[in-house]
Amino acid sequence: MDQFKQTLQKAGFKGELDDSADSRDFYSHDASLFEVKPQLIVFPHDAQDVSILIAQVAAHKKAMPELSITARSAGTDMAGGAINDSIIMSMTQHMNKIEKVSATEAQTQPGVFYRDFEKETLKHNALMPSYPASRDLASVGGMVANNSGGEKSLEYGKVKDFVNSLQVVFADGNEYTVKPLNKQQLDAKIAQKDYEGKIYQRIFDLCEDHYDAIKEAKPKVSKNSMGYTLWEVWDRESGVFDLTKLIVGSEGTLGMVTDITYRLVPSRAHSGLLVLFLHDIEDLGELIPTVLRYKPATFESFDDQTLWLSIRFMPSFLKMLGPKRFIHLLLTLIPDGLQLLRGIPKLILMVEFNGDTEDEVRKKVKALHQELSKHRARYEINGFEEDASEAKSEKFWIMRRNSFQLLRSKVKDKHTAPFIDDLIVNPEYLPQFLPKLRKIIKKYKLFATIAGHMGDGNFHIIPLMKLEDPKERAKLLPAMKEVDELVLKYHGSLSGEHNDGLVRGPWLKQQFGEDILDMFKDVKTIFDPENIFNPHKKSDADWDYSFSHIRDHF
Repeated sequence: MDQFKQTLQKAGFKGELDDSADSRDFYSHDASLFEVKPQLIVFPHDAQDVSILIAQVAAHKKAMPELSITARSAGTDMAGGAINDSIIMSMTQHMNKIEKVSATEAQTQPGVFYRDFEKETLKHNALMPSYPASRDLASVGGMVANNSGGEKSLEYGKVKDFVNSLQVVFADGNEYTVKPLNKQQLDAKIAQKDYEGKIYQRIFDLCEDHYDAIKEAKPKVSKNSMGYTLWEVWDRESGVFDLTKLIVGSEGTLGMVTDITYRLVPSRAHSGLLVLFLHDIEDLGELIPTVLRYKPATFESFDDQTLWLSIRFMPSFLKMLGPKRFIHLLLTLIPDGLQLLRGIPKLILMVEFNGDTEDEVRKKVKALHQELSKHRARYEINGFEEDASEAKSEKFWIMRRNSFQLLRSKVKDKHTAPFIDDLIVNPEYLPQFLPKLRKIIKKYKLFATIAGHMGDGNFHIIPLMKLEDPKERAKLLPAMKEVDELVLKYHGSLSGEHNDGLVRGPWLKQQFGEDILDMFKDVKTIFDPENIFNPHKKSDADWDYSFSHIRDHF
């Protein structure tokens, strides 16, 4: 690798190159249960550096077959998508500039943290709403790589729905603009007969030749991050060919994104939250369609384990929130504490409505509140233009958004093992599905929190395990098989938001079938014939490789 470092510098690479033991150890983990130690970490200054790196890796691949590149920003990936045994390209150090922001659009480099990006968009009363629960930790580039979603996906959709254009360096080392094209523009691309033109030609041929099979392969759920989103690339009726739909969610396996232009939506000033303490899961069969009929902005949930976790580690919120907000949190919890005396609920449901005026929100919330009166729902109206610390419903969002971070940092004798963490089934199946899911969790004696997006049927299940114990590690595959088979039985997807990575890539055949998996492999070969981009993910994944890299120390 020393020789390759010298080659990079001679080629004009301006960024830092680091192969120190400490850095290699730091970049061997993301938020997943895997460990893969890289040989080199590079910190590109700009898109030119990214191009130089890719060109040099491609040029030396035959002589050094182990060479490959994985892009990484915040490192919050829970599927193992941001780790690699060759070169990690870290984007947050230099490629972290927000370039343009208006009320409708924002251009940004991939290494920007979403929390900083949102501060700038809110100055224009605008928002990119498909942020994940880890909004304070995640980067905008990682959100593109995973096709992220979150609490607002019910109303707005996922990241793929908000990408206007991308700058991407393909495997030839050149940077290209990728954006939706009409048929005339597509034909012009194909007529180029160069590297870019051949990609457009071959992807179009793949989509056209297998049009019906590809459209049918789309998972029958509201959101999905499994595989490559071929079914949204080419649409005969609209005549739109959109390669961004393939790049978004590809986990950096097809090319390296160097710049993103996001579409923005207006940020609404007011919100209202309806909270239900649900003691009987069978009530979901009636509740879910009733709530969805009112078209809420969000419909979230978390379980009794998450509630107890938040109560147990309540002092940790002091550091997170500061004294003023922490005291406010305690005071606003008092009425809910009195309600909990009636019994610990199995699920806490949160239904949020947004609007431009308080009166608009109040009417929406009160209408649903009245219909759900027998469930003793309660509601709170918030004005976002006021100090956020005064939001009465903030306590519920704190518990919902921070449960994973609490698990990672506060439970010392066990470790988070996100291997069944992002399943999705349609909401109408939840009354039957959730008890069976809990039965599997109980069977394998997994302590796990269940939180998720009730309106989508998308749940995040984070077991705590002693993965250094062989008996605990032995639970992973059989438990995963039972949960995944249950999800597929109910026509779901194994990932709604968190993508494939090392943990779900090996299940693509079960999810889509062999014919579609072969098409995914064709996509990978078309973009990346030498497999230089993020190997062992997506169609290149293999469970034996993944299992051999599960962490055995923490």
